[in-house]
Amino acid sequence: MRSKITVAASVRDSRGKNEARRLRRANQIPAVVYGAYREAVPVAVSPKDIRAILKSSSGQNTIFDVAISNGETTPVMLVDMQRDPIKGNLLHVDLKRIDLTKRIRVPIPVTFHGDPRGVKTQGGLFEVVERQVEIECLPDDIPEKFDIDVTPLLIGQAVRASDLPLTGSMKLLSPPDVVMFHVVAQRGAQATGGAEAETAEPEVIKKGKKEEGEKK
Repeated sequence: MRSKITVAASVRDSRGKNEARRLRRANQIPAVVYGAYREAVPVAVSPKDIRAILKSSSGQNTIFDVAISNGETTPVMLVDMQRDPIKGNLLHVDLKRIDLTKRIRVPIPVTFHGDPRGVKTQGGLFEVVERQVEIECLPDDIPEKFDIDVTPLLIGQAVRASDLPLTGSMKLLSPPDVVMFHVVAQRGAQATGGAEAETAEPEVIKKGKKEEGEKK
């Protein structure tokens, strides 16, 4: 998703561990801007600015501008980062230039809202099987997420990747039959309608009333 954020970056003249330590003492971290068939530029950026982008609603899929001290201002995305294994602090980030006229591949979170009818009225289990899909689209069409209403789901019914609402230039790259969410019967009862999970251990989110005749 395109953002109006602009991150300032200063060109680095030297590299190595000593330079990285010096930058961190100055509340900066090393980074590199590359891609779009142009020369890679080693820069220094504020980790505070990068954390703000990661905490935004679009997270790592955010497209923002980086203004480099050499005069270049270009849209970029965060494509890789290194963190301190103990403290979790950012140590280095890679910023890839984005050509807004060309399609790119991105992972998109898939969330849900609502209470499935199969849980409320049939005593089924609602399970989350997958939490994201991969799509290809123009940079300006990248969605923050796909949020699905699971209220209509009955036992044996599922939401698959092919059911997601693709718009604009979006093209699904994940297998279309991948199950995102489904409702299954309790106690291992055989579900119908293609709701079999495609993972061995899906996450159970909601549990409805017990089936009639089930021992308490």
